[in-house]
Amino acid sequence: MIAQIDSKYYTSKEYLQLEEISETKNEYLNGEIIPMAGGTTNHNKLALNFCRAFPLTINDQDYDIYMNDVKLSIPEYQIYTYPDIMIIEGEPSYESNNSTIVTNPKIIIEILSSSTQHYDRHNKFRFYRSLPTLQEYILISQSSYYLEQFVKQDDQQWLFKATEGEDNHLCLKTVDYSISFTNLYHRIKFDTSN
Repeated sequence: MIAQIDSKYYTSKEYLQLEEISETKNEYLNGEIIPMAGGTTNHNKLALNFCRAFPLTINDQDYDIYMNDVKLSIPEYQIYTYPDIMIIEGEPSYESNNSTIVTNPKIIIEILSSSTQHYDRHNKFRFYRSLPTLQEYILISQSSYYLEQFVKQDDQQWLFKATEGEDNHLCLKTVDYSISFTNLYHRIKFDTSN
C-alpha cells in the first residue's frame, strides 16, 4: 500500500463514483482514497497457480474463486479493498445491487510483498476479521517457500500456523483443498527484495 492521493475526505459514494471511471484500482479507507501498487510477476504467478488448481480439485463443492478485480466491502471500518484472492461459498452477497462489490468471502488470500506485508499481517487482517463469513486468512510469501495461515475457531479465536519449505503443502482447513508448494510456486524465481 502506498501514500494516499491527497488529504481530502471522500464519502464512500464519491469513492465508488470515482472508481468507476478510474484507470487504476484504489482502496478506500474511512474517507481516504489509496492507490494500489502494481504487482510483481511472482505475485501474479502465485495467484494464478492457486486459482488455476482450485476449480480442478474441489469437485462438486459449492465454491467460487475471485482474483484481484472484485471489490470487497468491509462496512464496520468503512473500507473497500481488492483482496488478491477470495473464495466464496455459495452465491456472492453483494453490497446493494452492485455486482462488483461482495461482502461474504469465506477465505481471503494475500500475496505478500515488501511494501504491503506489514499492513496485510496487521491492520488489514484486523479489518478482514470483522467479516462474519471469513473463516480463513492466508498470507503467501513471494520470496521463499513460506506461508502463514489463520483459521477461525469455534470460540472466535484465530489459530495460526506457519508452513515453510519446498516439500510442504497448503491445506485449507475450511474447504477440502490442498496444493503442493511445488505447484503453488511453479516457475517462481525468488527475489528476496519482495
